[in-house]
Amino acid sequence: MEHVAAGGLEVLDAGERARYEGFVRDGDRDVYGAAHVVLRRLLGAYLGEAPGDVVIGREECPVCGGPHGRPAVVGAEGLHFSLSHSGGLVLLAFAGRPVGVDVEEEPGPEIVEELGDVILHPDERAELDALARGERGRAFGRCWARKEAYLKGTGAGLGDNPHRSRVGAGPVPYPVPGWSIGDLAVPVGYRAAVAVATAPRALRFPPAV
Repeated sequence: MEHVAAGGLEVLDAGERARYEGFVRDGDRDVYGAAHVVLRRLLGAYLGEAPGDVVIGREECPVCGGPHGRPAVVGAEGLHFSLSHSGGLVLLAFAGRPVGVDVEEEPGPEIVEELGDVILHPDERAELDALARGERGRAFGRCWARKEAYLKGTGAGLGDNPHRSRVGAGPVPYPVPGWSIGDLAVPVGYRAAVAVATAPRALRFPPAV
């Protein structure tokens, strides 16, 4: 990742460069830089543009209408993307309709107890409570990745209380109207999921001022 980032940082825009420089830990900086360099290279390949010429903005937030919704390529209504990284693992998703992807390191029991009531829908909490303590971290990580992927896909992110949405903590995702959610195969110690809208939707950016 260091090689990818070091050889391509010139394609990042000012905001990405500032974020890159703002990381305290070298490892976090390297992962962020590599992820965004690769993202721009792939977007450029899809669009037939130079990676540094791709303009990435934000859609309207579906919760409050502010300009901090899903990241999206300005002017490319038919191309949607999502990016996630955790530890040293990076996932990218591209689709012709809204998409969200998320990867999480499996949490320990203390994280499950600390965030369970914040993240989980009451029915998901009941699913976890029915499991042996040693199995809860895997199930929580699975549910968390699904939920983050779905909320990133809608553009609401964590601005929409995550415990209000139900995606399920069991082996099979709970069906969500208008979305297809699936788990992804990732290395041991991680959980990942992707959520894709079942109908296309044009990008909606806030009006220029």
